[in-house]
Amino acid sequence: MKFAALVRATALVSAVALIPATTAGMAQVDGRAGPEFAKLFATYQQIKANYVEEVDDEKLIRGAIDGMLSSLDPHSGYLDGSDLQRLNTMIDGNYSGLGLSVIMDDGAVKIISPFRGSPAEEAGLKAGDYITHLEGKLIYGGDLDDAVSQMRGPAGTPIRLSIFRPGRDEPFDVTVVRGVIELEPVTSKLEAGNIGVISVNEFSRDVGSDVFSAYQGLQKEASGRMSGLVLDLRSNPGGSLDEAVALSDLFLDKGRIVSQRGRATGETIYYDSESVFRGQIAKGVPLIVLIDAGSASASEIVAGALQDHRRAVVMGQQSFGKGSVQTLLPLTRDSALKLTTARYYTPAGKSVQEGGITPDIKVPQLSDPDLERRAKFQLRESDLRGHLVNELALEDRELEADKLADPRFKLTSAELKEQGVDDFQLYYALQTLRRTSPNAVARAK
Repeated sequence: MKFAALVRATALVSAVALIPATTAGMAQVDGRAGPEFAKLFATYQQIKANYVEEVDDEKLIRGAIDGMLSSLDPHSGYLDGSDLQRLNTMIDGNYSGLGLSVIMDDGAVKIISPFRGSPAEEAGLKAGDYITHLEGKLIYGGDLDDAVSQMRGPAGTPIRLSIFRPGRDEPFDVTVVRGVIELEPVTSKLEAGNIGVISVNEFSRDVGSDVFSAYQGLQKEASGRMSGLVLDLRSNPGGSLDEAVALSDLFLDKGRIVSQRGRATGETIYYDSESVFRGQIAKGVPLIVLIDAGSASASEIVAGALQDHRRAVVMGQQSFGKGSVQTLLPLTRDSALKLTTARYYTPAGKSVQEGGITPDIKVPQLSDPDLERRAKFQLRESDLRGHLVNELALEDRELEADKLADPRFKLTSAELKEQGVDDFQLYYALQTLRRTSPNAVARAK
């Protein structure tokens, strides 16, 4: 059993495909845009002639490009130089820095999630935190790429972050020592009762084959037949589309995994099972997929595919809701556009844009002492200014339904700590597998 070689270009962040921008395509401009281009050029001339200080052309052109892209959606952008290099390093998941997934939210740098095992997580940073200052310098209203560039640096060097955490009265400072972020994309552990836990922390290169190897290792470690498996996709901000397809294909032997549909004919692509991996691993083994508000993009592709095919019970909290595809369009040798070109859909034809993946069993992370306070400020795709709207026009109450309290979950974090439970969602998933017969949970037909 081997993985087929993937010949499609690597996709980044949330399905960023690499395709060339043709000269002919770039030359086609709607004739009706002529007057608007005249306004743009006139504005340029007025600034060059009358602004209080001399402004170089590069600054003005870059500002015009950034303005055009920011008017579209939160995920389109212009990349050059170090920005483009940083995007490329995400393929390998290896760089020096803090290990954070961040986004600009109304001028503020907001943490989507710290990567598990990263310096940021070890320092106690959490999803939903706002970074207001770096080394005492205010970064609110600045450029996200500039803030990210400042947070990266040589391993072993410290940086002081000022944090505002919703639910707390006062901001506080945290000093984080940068490290080489050699994220372990996949980690695994065998729990009591021959139940395996495989955590996928990001979708960088070879995640599919890494999960395959991890499961083989669990089988060897188990004292008998595997009786259950937890696939943990919590706080996984996404990554390679190809790896999301490969991971899904591990657990499916027929049917669609995901489809992407764009305005252009060439942007409509279907991804089916049996295209990367033949057969199923863990066939007949009950499977639970854990997700939360930090599970985005590629994580949602996997959760949606396994849920729609009834191969897994999805458990946890509503996912982030990022259902768009970004394509990297080269402009010059060292610059490119990261442009939203398509939406992706689960096998059942559902777009996760805005709404995300709804768990089959909603389980709050009761181990988090700040859960109730931070839940009011939880960031999802639907909260981002300029986000794409779901074609089904979801009502706000539908997007927020997962925030309703469940009377089954009443234990406090302190009570759980006394019982030795520091990860309630994982604990609940393991208990579910232990008390459920193998024939009743998430078995492939």
